[in-house]
Amino acid sequence: MTTVSILGASGYVGGELLRLLAAHPSFDVGPCFANSNAGQPMANLHPHLSLAYPGKSFAPFDISLLQGSDLIFAALPHGETQRLADALTGSGARIVDLGADFRLNSAEDFEAWYGEPHQRPDLLGQFIYGLPELHRDRIRNARWVASPGCYPTAASLALKPLIDAGVVESTGVIVDAASGVSGAGRAASAGTHYCGVEGSFRAYGLTRHRHTAEMEMNTGAEVLFTPHLMATSRGILATCYARATGKHDPLAILRDAYADEAFVHVGEALPETKWATGSNAAFLSARFDKRTGTVVALAAIDNLGKGAAGQMIQCANLMFGLDETAGLSRVGVYP
Repeated sequence: MTTVSILGASGYVGGELLRLLAAHPSFDVGPCFANSNAGQPMANLHPHLSLAYPGKSFAPFDISLLQGSDLIFAALPHGETQRLADALTGSGARIVDLGADFRLNSAEDFEAWYGEPHQRPDLLGQFIYGLPELHRDRIRNARWVASPGCYPTAASLALKPLIDAGVVESTGVIVDAASGVSGAGRAASAGTHYCGVEGSFRAYGLTRHRHTAEMEMNTGAEVLFTPHLMATSRGILATCYARATGKHDPLAILRDAYADEAFVHVGEALPETKWATGSNAAFLSARFDKRTGTVVALAAIDNLGKGAAGQMIQCANLMFGLDETAGLSRVGVYP
């Protein structure tokens, strides 16, 4: 068995990693770090995992505890992976990091979008971008992977085949995407309290949301991205608009691009977030509007699944030469 350590194990992504790993045939959960909740029984914060991890507690971060780990999943707040980079990379374990710290190609891009200098630019080129449908072969050979978050995953899956095929223009691309509240993390804020979210729908991060950089990096397009918060716990729905270069069938192009992908379903039916709940699946569709000359492409995923923990495990499966689908479901929980 492969021993797995989790950093940030008390958060929503950490909880989802633990849920999925409980049924993984090859990964065995080792130390679970959660500094702010160190010493607490796991069942206090993740009661749904009580039967899977009886008696297990969260530990404060201790570099010595990493020495027996073969794989580290890092689900930490922004900036923390940079700070711990020497400890993590020096452990000898393979790493899958969900943070944005090592996703971008250059320190200049990082500073432009995140408003602060990168602390470890020497490591940027050593982390492989962890979207398997785009970089499967590189992930297989990687020791360190920077797994993308939910918004870039959904938008990139919907747009990249269309841009690569030249059926849409690479400028003026618009992505409107909505996320469930769990995407904001476990810590409560005025914008994520029930009374502020229930019955409401709002946009945020206009024109300069940091995940725009990944969408542009992945697709090679100029993207205007507007995220929205919807009153659900889980899910991402990305609606993407691009100017068509001719009368092409975008649905056929997506079908061809993902015909052999285990976790991507392309169909006529317009995707709904509920279909993907609890799974690592992505549901895609697209239309060409000849009246306006616009292609509309849609993607629905679970922000904690394919948008976070599921994709991290998908990457780890590749890194360890396992079946890519090991421990992951292609079937959502419905209704």
